[in-house]
This record gives sequence, C-alpha cells and structure tokens, in this order.
Amino acid sequence: MVSHFADLQPDVEPLGTVRDFVNEFIEAVASGTLLQGFSRQETVLLSEYLQCFGVPRQSTILREGDEGDFLAILITGQAVVTKQHDGVDKVVYTVKPGDMIGEMSLIDGQKRFASCITTEPSDFAVLTADNFSAMLADHPRLANKLLLRLLNMTTARLRHATNRMLPGLIDFGFF
Repeated sequence: MVSHFADLQPDVEPLGTVRDFVNEFIEAVASGTLLQGFSRQETVLLSEYLQCFGVPRQSTILREGDEGDFLAILITGQAVVTKQHDGVDKVVYTVKPGDMIGEMSLIDGQKRFASCITTEPSDFAVLTADNFSAMLADHPRLANKLLLRLLNMTTARLRHATNRMLPGLIDFGFF
C-alpha cells in the first residue's frame, strides 16, 4: 500500500497549492541547491504541481520500509531523518527549510530508505508521483530540469555518505 502524505498523520492540515505560498517557498529553497538555476517563472510554474501541508511536531512524514509516492520539501520548521540500525533509530540528518526528503522512492519506486519525523511544527511542499507525471506531460522541459536537479542532489548525497563511511578515500570519479 502506498502511503500518501495526508494519510500519514491524522492532524496533517492541507493548506492548498504551493502557488498560494510561492514567496515563502522561494525564500525557503533559496538557501539550498534544489532549484538552483530555476528562474522565478519556472519556480512559480513548479509550485502549481506542489501541495502544501502543515504538520505538527513529532509527526512521521516518511516511515522506513513503507512504499512511497511523493517527495517533500521543508518550507518552515525542522525534522530529522532516522535510519534503523541494530533495532535502534539513529538520527542521520537534520532537515532544514529548503531541504528535500523522499526523492529516492519517487524516482525508483522502492520502499522508503529512512524515516522522517518533525521536531517542531512544520510546513511541507509535496510533489506526488501523479503530479510529477502531469508535469512531465504538461511541461516536459521543467520536469526534466527538476529531475536532473534531483539526480544531482542524490548523487551528491551518495558521494558524501561514501566519503563518511570510508574516510581518506580518494574520489577518482568512479562513482
């Protein structure tokens, strides 16, 4: 069963499309690299495919092992990404405004790799697989540009994780 964002917690509040909050969205992602190279016009167009949700503190946004059909971008608030290791949840990353979560499952259709829980009340912009498919049909250049950014960010995370696991490893560009 695929978990939809609004189904994860009973007190998730739908706030409408991100276009209704486009200035806050642009401000949130400005410090990150997700929409690097996107014009304001492209960002506004993208915002029409994103839904905004308000989420209370201690809400599970992603659950490790669940199927997933969306990615989420934190607009306000904070969350942590956790990964099970030896039966214990270990915090692996603190999510800040402008950061993205859930992109791996959106791209590869696999189960969630980690969990994400809010540490304070937060607002998220959510892109579902259905809306991404609609964007591909309606605005293929914009969707492909976003997909390239997602792939760039995912490979950067992979390189970072590999370097943390194997300190002193020289990056010869094999990955």
